[in-house]
Amino acid sequence: MNTSVEIAGVKFKNPVMTASGTFGSGMEYSDFVDLNRLGAVVTKGVANIPWEGNPVPRVAEVYGGMLNAIGLQNPGVEVFAERDLKFLEGYDTKVIVNVCGKTVEDYLEVVERLGDEKRVDMLEINVSCPNVKEGAIAFGQKADALFDITEKIKKVARQPVIMKLSPNVTSIAEMAKAAEAAGADAISLINTITGMKIDIYKKKFVLANKTGGMSGPAIKPVAVRMVYEASHAVNIPVIGMGGIATAEDAIEFIMAGATAVAVGAMNFHNPYATIEVVEGIEKYMQEQGVEDINQLRKIL
Repeated sequence: MNTSVEIAGVKFKNPVMTASGTFGSGMEYSDFVDLNRLGAVVTKGVANIPWEGNPVPRVAEVYGGMLNAIGLQNPGVEVFAERDLKFLEGYDTKVIVNVCGKTVEDYLEVVERLGDEKRVDMLEINVSCPNVKEGAIAFGQKADALFDITEKIKKVARQPVIMKLSPNVTSIAEMAKAAEAAGADAISLINTITGMKIDIYKKKFVLANKTGGMSGPAIKPVAVRMVYEASHAVNIPVIGMGGIATAEDAIEFIMAGATAVAVGAMNFHNPYATIEVVEGIEKYMQEQGVEDINQLRKIL
């Protein structure tokens, strides 16, 4: 029974990854999860310099999930390389580094800095960051801006590049095509959906930032639909995410067209979720007589 998948020449022992921002950079969950059993660890977003993130409160529970406005708080690429990448050297799993920035130059600085890091197998570019030079419009909300940043990153990147797409767009297929046309090796989706919560008794916004990114089981039907549309619009691999809680959820994404999947918010609710999804996929394949996980992809 084969559970391995391949993306841009990188082979993963199984299609289950962690979603950026929900698993630290591996160390934080290593007491709960054997990282060796995962297809890949996808790190929290890494910037060229330390980011403090947004003011608190910045997390709120909502029906079927959560809102977060963390603001991509991180210690910067130098601390990340010295601490987190060195920790991950002790594990037999692929490492995908999520990259964030406020300008194109910010992204390029991180991408170039990570170019010689042998422990980095792929880069995932978070284009949901606000572009400070364009009035805080996210890089991933306009096809031309997405094309531009993808093309520039590909020119300097030494590892394969995954563009992480925002669902807060009119056409996810159009955005997927723009990323592919600019040279992206793969795309991942969906990132969080913009939401809001109001405390009617305190008469104020629950999040200090007013809005936040919604994740969790409630967004899964939207995510499955977008993965289906994107995977049928491009020829590059798609990594699907958004509300995955069980192996059944993961298999649904694969059937919709995803080559691999990422478990996100469920890690907060159940720290063993990733391993349970890995084992659940294996059980499903045995029960259904599926010899190769890739036979399930894009069957609809």
